[in-house]
Amino acid sequence: MLSLSDPTTTEDPPAAEPPPSDEDFFSSASFASTSSASPSASPPPNPPEIPLSYPADSTLTLSWVTNLMSTFEWASRNLTPSDFPSVLPVHVFDALVLSASKILHKEPNCVRIDDCGIDSSVVVVGDLHGQLHDVLFLLRDAGFPADNRFFVFNGDYVDRGAWGLETFLILLAWKVLMPHRVYLLRGNHESKYCTSVYGFEKEVLAKYGDRGKHAYRKCLGCFEGLPLTSVIAGKVYTAHGGLFRSIVSTPSKRAKGKKNRKIIVNPAVNSLSLGSLEELSKARRSVLDPPWEGMNLIPGDVLWSDPSMKPGLSPNTERGIGLLWGPDCTEEFLKKFNLKLIIRSHEGPDAREKRPGLGGMDEGYTIDHVVESGKLITLFSAPDYPQFQATQDRYKNKGAYIVLEFPNFDAPVFHCFEAITPRPKVNPYYDYEDVIDSDEELDLASMVTTS
Repeated sequence: MLSLSDPTTTEDPPAAEPPPSDEDFFSSASFASTSSASPSASPPPNPPEIPLSYPADSTLTLSWVTNLMSTFEWASRNLTPSDFPSVLPVHVFDALVLSASKILHKEPNCVRIDDCGIDSSVVVVGDLHGQLHDVLFLLRDAGFPADNRFFVFNGDYVDRGAWGLETFLILLAWKVLMPHRVYLLRGNHESKYCTSVYGFEKEVLAKYGDRGKHAYRKCLGCFEGLPLTSVIAGKVYTAHGGLFRSIVSTPSKRAKGKKNRKIIVNPAVNSLSLGSLEELSKARRSVLDPPWEGMNLIPGDVLWSDPSMKPGLSPNTERGIGLLWGPDCTEEFLKKFNLKLIIRSHEGPDAREKRPGLGGMDEGYTIDHVVESGKLITLFSAPDYPQFQATQDRYKNKGAYIVLEFPNFDAPVFHCFEAITPRPKVNPYYDYEDVIDSDEELDLASMVTTS
């Protein structure tokens, strides 16, 4: 077990304590194996003991984390958002977020998952967007994190859905419990701008009331610590958006001497080229919103870029942030770093229907580029997305997660699943009728102002 007072420990918790059975943990009828569930299939779960308390010795256990999950599920169906402090008091929230933040901030921009044994598997998860009940199903379906089961979450835990706070806190709890088996990467929605537009800020304020601003600031601080990318078994690169540019820096001609030397970064369009993992390692990821300048252009690319069927590297004018890269760039990146697979997320069904030449997101994933050195995959794990839609015709997309297995961890096995229904009745935390479905045509001036 991990002592929260020493987040740098390298020991994972022992596997002696078995997880609760499916019948105990998923006693609600909302959890079907691979499809939606009937509300009358079984009686509702018994009320949990609330409020939750933090372990007296500041050491999380598997039972504590699974109890947190089942309590949040019960509360989502039986309590109002303003009742949230009666479930998770703010001092418990603070302890959990602080413990996770200490671990996350010490991780590099690109976490390397190299200790995959002969019986190990790695589960890669795409966007979740606060769809708590689908997240809980995914964890059950894939199997909880364990000594031989790694998880890489590819960002966008919050916004749009009504349970971003619960989703994020559950993932933080798993991170604290198993820091070397669970990896949480940052998505573009783990930012001040996106959470102020797409609902997460208002969700936290609604749930924690007069302590809401405090809780929201703590979440933003935690977002700053989320790593940007991962490399699994030396063969698989994962990032929320994808690839990134090389930063061309040259000394100013006017500068004389070391003291007055000034580095000028030139991100000119005609000089765009793919960046290196070394450059990625030097980026300052604590910048949550524009303006991204200098080496901080790289986080913007990693979080916001999209693939294209058009060759080359170009500005992502549709989003106004990041890059578009073609199959030739995928091949160059894979070959240069001896990789076999790129797994990225960032595009749900609403975004993909506006992208000619690329597959839709009906199944929760698409294989976008197939090149000599490997493949590029987009993975989306929020089924029937977005939760709130202004039209009667819903996308009804499936969600998916990927399992990578020994020996090479570069042959993805796709697991698709439908949304858990019915979702509890809840009001949205943003004006979904006026806010654009996908993150296109962003208000960059507002992003800079709010940063």
